[in-house]
Amino acid sequence: MKTAALTVVGLLGALCLCLRTEANTAWDLLRQSAANWTGNLPCGGWDCDCEFRKPKGCCCVARPLFELEEATFMRMVGLWEGLTDLNEQIDEVTGGRNIAFAAFLSSTPGCFGPFTRNVSIPYQNITLNQGYGYNAALGAFTAPRPGLYSFSYTVYSNVGPAGERLYHKVQLMKDGQVIASSWEDNREDSEDSATQTVLLQLKQGNQVYVELVLGRFLCADTQGYNSFSGFLVYPLTDVPV
Repeated sequence: MKTAALTVVGLLGALCLCLRTEANTAWDLLRQSAANWTGNLPCGGWDCDCEFRKPKGCCCVARPLFELEEATFMRMVGLWEGLTDLNEQIDEVTGGRNIAFAAFLSSTPGCFGPFTRNVSIPYQNITLNQGYGYNAALGAFTAPRPGLYSFSYTVYSNVGPAGERLYHKVQLMKDGQVIASSWEDNREDSEDSATQTVLLQLKQGNQVYVELVLGRFLCADTQGYNSFSGFLVYPLTDVPV
């Protein structure tokens, strides 16, 4: 039994060696035939001259690989330029978009006002001022860039004992123009508050502020209820006059 198995293995080995020899011989014949061919070799897109007629070691796909590498590189350059342009467009739209502020009136056990003229309310306690558009000394917000802005203010007053006159009026102003207002004039309520929110299209440099009307007063705000805030909703490139 062992003798038969060894015999089979020996025959298979001899057969493989024979087949390999025949394959090598066939390839050599094909190479020699191609080298002796005097016309154009029918190789399609392959470089048959490199394969069959030049010395060994020639990389026959060097040119296709180089062309593929060059095409890939140029495509990557194009993608990079496209991404750069897109980033520039995004920066143009969103650059400087972080504009927001919030401030409130300092604690006042007494009254702010009355005055003989309209006075901008100095919200001096600043809790937020991104973009540095709000100026506490002026009590005004100056738009750093054109856009649609949202503004809110709250007015509060407490005149104390019942029967005292609750008498105030504040106005949201844009470059001297009244945009919104809130007021009280009665002796029935000793304490009251109101809030307004508006949207405004602003050009760069427009100023928005809240003013107290002459002869009126705000009293006993010890909790910072009187506040003024705003933020850029989105930028604009063209704001109508």
